[in-house]
Amino acid sequence: VRIDRIFDRRPVPEPAEPRVPTTYDIEFRHVGFSYSNEAEATRTEALRDISFTARQGEITALVGPSGSGKSTIINYLLTQNLNLAFSISATSRAPRGEEKNGVEYYFLTPDEFRRRISAGDFLESEVERLTSAGKNVIFDVDVVGGVNIKQFYGERALSIFIQPPGIEELRRRLTSRATDAPEVIESRLAKAEYEMSFAPKFDRIVVNDDLSTAEQEVLQIIKKFLDK
Repeated sequence: VRIDRIFDRRPVPEPAEPRVPTTYDIEFRHVGFSYSNEAEATRTEALRDISFTARQGEITALVGPSGSGKSTIINYLLTQNLNLAFSISATSRAPRGEEKNGVEYYFLTPDEFRRRISAGDFLESEVERLTSAGKNVIFDVDVVGGVNIKQFYGERALSIFIQPPGIEELRRRLTSRATDAPEVIESRLAKAEYEMSFAPKFDRIVVNDDLSTAEQEVLQIIKKFLDK
């Protein structure tokens, strides 16, 4: 049994009080720095009484059915000087098309997938590593993942649902990929119809009926969020 199919059928959790992550901005007060030249017996002061805050990164989750265009939009956002780092998710499904392990996803066996879930390896450690380095983290996740990220990080996270114009357009996109058998496409369409019913649970909804317009809309939403 494929574990990702089991998890696809979990009920989407209701919003709850967000857990406060154990990460904070780092504030530096009255910092000074000087260096010496032993040969000339001199000392030069480079900084005096400087105070600043090393701000940790923010978190954005792009959610949407397969074929909604969220991966394409993420690739566009990564080129837009937003200081984004893509957080690679894990899955127990096989790679599709030209997907590579460690690039789009970490492809794990079902047993390894279960072990990592039990160990809590999938979310907090990766996010804290990136945000502590000052990066803004962006996720490409499904509905359950998006809701969980929002619950966990609360106002520190922005969740955006990328919605296709409709099921028939989604069918056309999935078929044109030529990476899945017809029965797989029908299964994914059924899942997409279910996922689209949860769009109102997310902070913003962007309908991707024109890719360029959707890219610009998402870009402006994220810029406003990061500038808050």
